[in-house]
Amino acid sequence: MIDPAGIDALLFDFGGVLVEIDFDRVCARWAELAGRPLHDLKTRFTLGEEYHRHERGEIGIGAYCDALRRTLDVDLDDEQLLDGWQRVFVAEIEPTVRLVEALRGRIPLYVFSNTNVAHYEHFRHRFAAALAPFERIFTSHEIGARKPERAAFERVARETGVALERMLFLDDTAANVEGARAAGMPAVLVRGPADVRDALRPWLDVAAERTGA
Repeated sequence: MIDPAGIDALLFDFGGVLVEIDFDRVCARWAELAGRPLHDLKTRFTLGEEYHRHERGEIGIGAYCDALRRTLDVDLDDEQLLDGWQRVFVAEIEPTVRLVEALRGRIPLYVFSNTNVAHYEHFRHRFAAALAPFERIFTSHEIGARKPERAAFERVARETGVALERMLFLDDTAANVEGARAAGMPAVLVRGPADVRDALRPWLDVAAERTGA
């Protein structure tokens, strides 16, 4: 169990930890709009270099849509591609959202998401209630670096004023967890809400004691 005395802040991934995401929904919408078989678009769609550049803020949504048209071999306009693009978000992972709410005000809480401007502008409004307990949302497109890059974690530590070794990171991607650890940040691989509860148990137990729960 993690010693809460050694942790000054908690850092959460967004997609896959706080909110369920599903790229199959994206491809399904594009297939519908393009009149193409879903399997065809799923095979063509990749989270490749242009996707990563978009998430670092190196290219805008227009350039990324151009890349999508080439990769998918579709004749969809930007609006249609965005229509599908926002379908990636499914719903809050309610057990985890409730755990975070229980810790509001007891320890600084932050989010760090590999994302792009269009997705961020969408999810920060749609999931405003789930994000309310967090002091700040860090996004890759804003800071110009993606998880698991060391520079990304160092930037978050610098902006929060919390040392890397005193911030606990929770993410559902093994590479991101390994990257955080390599940078000196303790990290937990999240496969579901039970992993989040186990990681947060020291703080949740203290919260329960204070409220008499």
